[in-house]
Amino acid sequence: MATPMPGRIRVAAALAWKAHPVAAVGAAVLGVLGGLAPVATAWLTKLVLDALVRGDGFAALAPAAGGLALSGLAVIVLPHVSDYAKAQLRRSICLLIYDRLFRAVNRHPGLSRFETPGFHDTLRLAYESSHSAPDRLVVGALAIGQAVITLAGFTVTLAAVNPLMVAVIVVAALPSVRIQLVLSRKRAEVMWDITPAMRRQVFYGDLLTRPEAAKEVRLFGLGDHLRERMLGEVRGINRAERDVDRRALRSQGVMALLGSAVAAGGLLWAILSAASGGISVGDVTVFVAAVAGVQAALTAIVSQWADVHNALLMFGHYTDVVAAEPDLPVPREPAALPALRDGIELRDVWFRYSEEHPWILRGVDLFIPSGRTVALVGVNGAGKSTLVKLLCRMYDPIRGRITWDGVDLRDADPADLRARIGAVFQDYMDYDLTAAENILLGDLTADGEQVRDAARRAGVHETVTALPRGYDTMLSRLFGDRDEQAGVSLSGGQWQRLALARAFMRQRQDLLILDEPSSGLDAQAEHEVHTSLRAYRGERTSVLISHRLGTVRAADLIVVLSEGRIAERGTHDELMAMGGEYARLFTLQADGYATGSPDGPEDSLRTTTPSTRSAGR
Repeated sequence: MATPMPGRIRVAAALAWKAHPVAAVGAAVLGVLGGLAPVATAWLTKLVLDALVRGDGFAALAPAAGGLALSGLAVIVLPHVSDYAKAQLRRSICLLIYDRLFRAVNRHPGLSRFETPGFHDTLRLAYESSHSAPDRLVVGALAIGQAVITLAGFTVTLAAVNPLMVAVIVVAALPSVRIQLVLSRKRAEVMWDITPAMRRQVFYGDLLTRPEAAKEVRLFGLGDHLRERMLGEVRGINRAERDVDRRALRSQGVMALLGSAVAAGGLLWAILSAASGGISVGDVTVFVAAVAGVQAALTAIVSQWADVHNALLMFGHYTDVVAAEPDLPVPREPAALPALRDGIELRDVWFRYSEEHPWILRGVDLFIPSGRTVALVGVNGAGKSTLVKLLCRMYDPIRGRITWDGVDLRDADPADLRARIGAVFQDYMDYDLTAAENILLGDLTADGEQVRDAARRAGVHETVTALPRGYDTMLSRLFGDRDEQAGVSLSGGQWQRLALARAFMRQRQDLLILDEPSSGLDAQAEHEVHTSLRAYRGERTSVLISHRLGTVRAADLIVVLSEGRIAERGTHDELMAMGGEYARLFTLQADGYATGSPDGPEDSLRTTTPSTRSAGR
């Protein structure tokens, strides 16, 4: 539910006060002084001119002249001091707002928000608005306050000379207020509409610049194609923004002409009145300054309010993200998860990613005994990786339940559950950090010796020590010291071993999940990794997913998933004797190895259908 405008204003004000109260008060006081300074300058100028026309002596001129000098100095100095205070406030607000934004992002324990395009659009706008909107809100509010003070002072001044001019100027400014508010709302709507195009623009630009994509882009000659796609998105964004700019130009041009006509009429009246003796020369000066001051103040108020209004609209994305409830319910008093002694049970588990998607899991009943290894096999889209997401409680089942020694995972804290799980995922991350940091992320409390021990068990220690800086080598072509050569880029198999070492950092976990842990390795490396994994698993409960059926044959239980259901279960020997789907797939792979099939021995497990390709992970 979107936060209403008054609520957004309160949030912004609270952020400013929390971020830097001294700078906030200082900026407000300086804004008041800045608003009074032009009015004081105009009145003191009138007094000086009238005194000169009357021929007053130095003694009579000195107070007004001194005051005029001080007010002129204030007009020059105050903006610089105010800018310094606002800069301090802006930096403090940005720091605070980033902290709160990403605390809110981390508060979502599941994956549903992160796998939803609409949330990505909101999050992108929230991130962008969190950088600029608070600054625009606070600085805009201060500018409006300063302009209001200036307007009040000059309005009193103008009323003293010609009250009718006050009404004329104010009435002339009212249409501009309406126009600016309409334009600010239109700009916010356009920003929301073009956000998907902006994400695609960044995506294409990323493909053109990222080292990981450079090889295929050049091999297949994709550079011009991707560039044209990126430029197409930019052209669409530009068209949308240009339409708003043209509308603004037409509307604001008309209002500028109206304001100029009012100012010209007022100046003509002042000159004629002074010529006929109706007002003094000082009155003419202060009247001209007042007309200009009132118009400038009104223009500032209208434009700043339009900008503040637009910032409030954009700031709504930030408040929506910060105020959003977690995507998975976390109990107020979560149940304690005991050390796994009995096992994990899935009872009649059904799951789909949304009502528009097909069912990925259909009534799965499965018991994973403690201390045993259960292998999940099946073609792509069968639901293996989705089942793993449910075991990690990245999602909750739509129907049914999953229990850990009898405790429903919904009743436990997801953080407590995940602290008991170690995992290597098929889509593992390669972080643009040092080699040591890539491994240490598995357990941030570990020390250097534990990092090296995990690397040894993953078979990557020798690779890392041979790098230019050993474990301190930056594994990135994008980051590093500017004066030095770029970091090192590892091969896919080396990255996979690092991901495996990251999983080995977790020594006290009850459940180990291995989703294609050796898919990027050659035969010898695969054998070494699985030997290490068998030693590491020990008495741990393990869930193993692999398209290479030879790596799962030693599992205590092999479960064959097909179209979201358990089609077969048993040991390797039992399933082979059964002569069902597992036996057929295993035989196909074995024949592929024996005959050297050009399609590869894993082809039978990598087939999928269009309806399950995207949803069956």
